[in-house]
Amino acid sequence: MSQSLSRALDLLREIVSGTNSLDALAATAGVHKTTVLRLLNTLEEHGFVTRDASFRYHLGRAMFELTQTALDEQDVRGVAAPHIRALGAATGQTVHLAAYEGGSVFYIDKVESRQPLRMYSRVGLPASLYATGVAKVLLGGLDEAERRRVVTGIVFERYTDKTITDADALLAEIERSTERGWAEDHEEHESFMNCVAAPVFGPDGRVTAAVSISVPTMVLPHSGVRALLPQLLATTTAISAELGYAPPSPAEAPATA
Repeated sequence: MSQSLSRALDLLREIVSGTNSLDALAATAGVHKTTVLRLLNTLEEHGFVTRDASFRYHLGRAMFELTQTALDEQDVRGVAAPHIRALGAATGQTVHLAAYEGGSVFYIDKVESRQPLRMYSRVGLPASLYATGVAKVLLGGLDEAERRRVVTGIVFERYTDKTITDADALLAEIERSTERGWAEDHEEHESFMNCVAAPVFGPDGRVTAAVSISVPTMVLPHSGVRALLPQLLATTTAISAELGYAPPSPAEAPATA
C-alpha cells in the first residue's frame, strides 16, 4: 500500500473517532500540516470528507454511500433484519446487530427503542471494544491469539465506575461470557444503561455477528434486562439457523457397567 493511501485511510479512521481539526489530525498522523491538508483536500474532492464553517472535518457523502453498500452486501444483516425488528417490537427496547472486522466492532443494524430515553449509537460507527456486550461476544468468537492481540492493544478509558480498564480482566470476562453463551454491559459504558448480548453463528460454526438489547435503568433494573435473555437467545438461535448453522449434537452419555 502506498504511503499516501495509508495516511489517507488513517485520517478517515481518526475523523470517525472524533479527531476533526487540521492541527489535531496532523499531530495524530505525525506529519506536517501541509501534507495532511493535501490529503484532506483530495478526500474532500472525492466526497469522502466534508469541511464545516469552523474548518473541522467530518465524513462525507461518498463514505456513507460506501458504508451502506457494504452493509447491504452482508448476508447476516438481511437475514437478521426481520428477527431483530420482531425482538424490538416484542421488548420495546433498543436492539443492535454488530459485526467484527479488522480489529474493530461495528454496529451494522439497529432497532430504536420506544422509550423517550435512548442509547446513542449509529449504524456504521464502531462500538467500544471493552464496554459493550456485543464486543465481548464478538471478541469471544476470535482465535485466542487474535483475541489477545486485539485486547492487549486497547487503550482503556474509564467511562463509569464499572468500566473494565485492564486487559487481563477483559480477557477473563470474555472467556466467562463465551462459556455461558451471552455477555453483558452492566452500566460499563453509560451509568444509566444495561445491555445483554448473544452470538449469531454462521454455517461454519464461527461467531459471525452479535445481537444485543439495551435498556435504561429507569425503564428496567439490571435483573429485568437479564430477564430478556430468553427472548434474545431465541432470536439469535433463529438467525443462526437461517444462516445455515447446525448446533452440534449433545455428547452421548458414557456407557455404564
